[in-house]
Amino acid sequence: MKPAPTDPTGSLRTGPGRSRFRFVLPSSLSAGARICAPELEAWLSGALGRPVEVGFAEDYRALSTELLSDRADAGWAPPYVCARLEAMGARVLARAHRRGGSTYRAALVCRAESPLQLSQLGGTTAAWVDRDSVGGYLLAAAFLKLKKLDPERTFRTELFAGSYSAAVELLLSGKADVTSVYAPPGPAHSGPSGIDEIVPGRKSHVAVVAYTDESPNDGVALGMSQSVEATELLGRALTTLHTTTSGKRLLAALFNAERFELAPRLSYRALYRV
Repeated sequence: MKPAPTDPTGSLRTGPGRSRFRFVLPSSLSAGARICAPELEAWLSGALGRPVEVGFAEDYRALSTELLSDRADAGWAPPYVCARLEAMGARVLARAHRRGGSTYRAALVCRAESPLQLSQLGGTTAAWVDRDSVGGYLLAAAFLKLKKLDPERTFRTELFAGSYSAAVELLLSGKADVTSVYAPPGPAHSGPSGIDEIVPGRKSHVAVVAYTDESPNDGVALGMSQSVEATELLGRALTTLHTTTSGKRLLAALFNAERFELAPRLSYRALYRV
């Protein structure tokens, strides 16, 4: 088999048949964010010392396939895709740092006037955001399965509202009994802060049923054939991106992040059950 091409120092390996390091982004990025792709390409080329191609995957499944088949060397992915890749043996190198932290969790909430415990969820109605929403469904589903409460068997009806605000409105209007919102990590608070952002002024109208395990933010996953040297080089590049003005602009526009930090191995395991 012909060996994969390397750079002049022999440290940065690309996938078979490619001379450029390929970094993939999800097509779900906004038009404004996509405009920054050439800037990211130029920055990575300078940071890695070799030509870099920034491309877009058709969808999250295609993004996963490109990384697992070595058609891409690295890619930006949401938490549940990072979990899928990690479970299949890929390495998530770095994760985004937002609002002072690199992890978050979800809170299962009910109406304060109709408090519920986990043992009382059977036969109720759940309002979720979307099947691919980590804070609005996936973390809650994984947590419930861990508690032997498979959502498909536990709830009488599962509604998918399309947004956090729509899901919370279904809860507050009485059309649903429980929903899931994003919440800060760490010790339990008096109430999930996500409610304040989703429906300002309504925090007192909800009560917490349970908090889920924490999940890391979105991350940069590696292709399957990256060398130790390549991993270290890209890791240094990503974790120093916030030290320049142009880097900060890329972080905000493309990744909605303050900075990157190296991700501990298997840090997305909270999502493995889904």
